[in-house]
Amino acid sequence: MDRRDWNEEDPEEEHLAGSLDTPLRPDAFDLTDEQKIEGIAHHFREIMQILGLDLEDDSLKGTPKRVAKMYVKEIFDGLNPENRPTARLFENKYGYRQMLVERDITLYSSCEHHFVPIIGKAHVAYIPSEHVIGLSKLNRIVQYFGRRPQVQERLTRQIAQELRDVLKSKNVAVLIEADHLCVMSRGVNDVSSSTITSEYSGLFEQDTYRLEFLQAIRHNK
Repeated sequence: MDRRDWNEEDPEEEHLAGSLDTPLRPDAFDLTDEQKIEGIAHHFREIMQILGLDLEDDSLKGTPKRVAKMYVKEIFDGLNPENRPTARLFENKYGYRQMLVERDITLYSSCEHHFVPIIGKAHVAYIPSEHVIGLSKLNRIVQYFGRRPQVQERLTRQIAQELRDVLKSKNVAVLIEADHLCVMSRGVNDVSSSTITSEYSGLFEQDTYRLEFLQAIRHNK
């Protein structure tokens, strides 16, 4: 394993990290949430009108506002850096130095190509050193990066990079298994396939640790 100090520059890692940012315009945060909701509701109403829907119908007239609030406050609230989870660290006073795995973290995201759901599970692991992270924060990190328009490859690497940054350790593993409704409900309409992506760094690049992680997430409950 590479034993260099965490803060030492790694040109290859910097090059790879450049592709991790979710593509946003420079003025992405100039509007308040309420202004965004108002604007999205206006445009979604136009979409519904173009589709020929009767916006005077009791069931439909509130839909533009509901969709707008859902976009801004729920399924895309991971675009707002103010919602980034604060990952508090705790002293590793137990001296635990083995692998810690949080498996089957519920993942809801959205395909940035068609804006339809990505639904799956994330499995994350790290090897503690001087500090450990609260277990629920692992779930919140997954949720935060999931709640934005995504491609699964980038989502996997964003979660892994956030864990490395928070823990100040390269010993991190992330594996995501997900179903994409852009595959299941349109196009090829394949309801049986799923997508798996992974990111291993530090000790997890070694077969022993990687296989232990894979066995841990596959073990029957």
